[in-house]
Amino acid sequence: MLALRVWKSSSHLITLVSRAVPVNIRTKTRARVRCCSSPSSTAAATSSPIVTPGTSDRRRRSSSSTSDRDSIRAIRLKKVEELRSRGYEPYAYMWNRSHTASQLQEIYSNLANGEECKEVSVSIGGRIVARRAFGKLAFLTIRDDSGMIQLYCEKESLTEDQFEQLKTFVDIGDILGASGSIKRTEKGELSVYVKYFEILTKSLLPLPDKYHGLTDIDKRYRQRYVDMIANPEVADVFRIRAKIVSEIRKTMESLGFIEVETPVLQGAAGGADARPFVTYHNSLGRDLYLRIATELHLKRMLVGGLEKVFEIGRIFRNEGISTRHNPEFTTIEMYEAYSDYQSMMNMAEEIVTRCALVVHGKLNIDYQGTEISLQRPWRKETMHNLVKEATGVDFSEFGNNVEDAKEVAKGILGIGSEDKDNNLVQTCPSVGHVLNEVFETIVEPTLIQPTFVLDYPVEISPLAKPHRRYAGLTERFELFICGREIANAFSELTDPMDQRNRFEEQIKQHNKKRAALVTGSKSAEGKTEVDDCSYEVSLDEDFLTCLEYGMPPASGMGLGIDRLVMLLTNSASIRDVIAFPILKIQQQVSS
Repeated sequence: MLALRVWKSSSHLITLVSRAVPVNIRTKTRARVRCCSSPSSTAAATSSPIVTPGTSDRRRRSSSSTSDRDSIRAIRLKKVEELRSRGYEPYAYMWNRSHTASQLQEIYSNLANGEECKEVSVSIGGRIVARRAFGKLAFLTIRDDSGMIQLYCEKESLTEDQFEQLKTFVDIGDILGASGSIKRTEKGELSVYVKYFEILTKSLLPLPDKYHGLTDIDKRYRQRYVDMIANPEVADVFRIRAKIVSEIRKTMESLGFIEVETPVLQGAAGGADARPFVTYHNSLGRDLYLRIATELHLKRMLVGGLEKVFEIGRIFRNEGISTRHNPEFTTIEMYEAYSDYQSMMNMAEEIVTRCALVVHGKLNIDYQGTEISLQRPWRKETMHNLVKEATGVDFSEFGNNVEDAKEVAKGILGIGSEDKDNNLVQTCPSVGHVLNEVFETIVEPTLIQPTFVLDYPVEISPLAKPHRRYAGLTERFELFICGREIANAFSELTDPMDQRNRFEEQIKQHNKKRAALVTGSKSAEGKTEVDDCSYEVSLDEDFLTCLEYGMPPASGMGLGIDRLVMLLTNSASIRDVIAFPILKIQQQVSS
């Protein structure tokens, strides 16, 4: 109760609290994006200390430091108790809203300064992001999913009890419901002239202060809910993401494809070359794998008679984390009977351009300061030619002489015998693998404008059909934009005996590389320097049986939705487009 009396004596409660408890000195870092910004006509006072630009480091105190947070939480918990003791429930069941903030802004855009629509009554709800009070007048800014609007609260228009409740119990961060007429202030701010309000949810923790926002990148990803409150534009990325996924689905359905669902838990992880997550099913008494691709089950659907199928879903790969990689990510995979990989090039262009038009309304877009032209048709070039252009070396001339190819590759890549990357090249089992290492290192980062890279070596394409004109190659392409792989597609392999031989060779080479890594150089911790091949690979006998029943000629493609969203939202990291990315365990710092 003492805390409540302190609050009544000042609208800057937390300023008083912050003087009584130790706080951390704020660093010099200032976010480009600020949180809780109010309309220009309502320079908001917050429930945390206001830090103005130019304030010395000594006075820049963090409202989210541990001691400050605990003090604020304790005070707000007392407010919850006091509200309940007065017969108010600070965690409501519902609130009937008549409009959103953006609807009111649009409907009453022509209301003149100082004018009030007394004949209408509106009801709105949202989170308080700014607050200031002057004697018998208070201004609140609330934000809902659509935008922001001001609440104009006058003591004369509220009951004595309500205005006192507003001053005493309402804090920035609370979710409030308010009803009243519409008024535009003399300064031109459209407002709900409040006649009644309710605290719908009492916030116990303070929001980041309005000048610095939430600047800790790790915390932004770890506490995405705070990130979205502090930086409203973050939510726009996820709105755009939803729009992109919807447009992809519409595109597929307009072309006659049907959406299917395939197992996430699988007896054997296949359809790609990646390390799987392993789990154990107690009832069945067996290991199961989170899928690394949807490919093999979608092809089973083709065998079963569905000629155009796709799936949008989560994929799981137990591999590294970077700005381009998350252990779980979203793809669309599609398969079309009686077509080849040329059809999938058209499909890739169609999907990406439609999504770009939905998001931007144009096909020339900016990505991290570089203009990307999505105008069709896109560049098409073979892997061999691209490597030759970049290095002057034609790897097709090596034939099967893998050792010579390795030596040349080491020279191109500048790898010495003691370099840690030497093992990557040295363990390559074929010229095709060596070519791919050079391509990924030298060429891939240079493919900024949309480029289809064609005709991959058969050794690295175990599910693609042999090229109809060039021995040792497959009818496969990968689409690159901004140096990143966006899509991967094949003319699908339908010969069951060829497929069996390739799977068996893939397993053989995997096990050989695995053995070499196990016996290779070890780090100080006793782990191999490269352990990407330390998992087991097994033969999917059921898929091979499926192929023996006969799969029609077909093409298929997987397209990374996360990377497409990165491109179309100008996001530098995959973590910016995944709501809750996988992160390292947060280390607790001992006091």
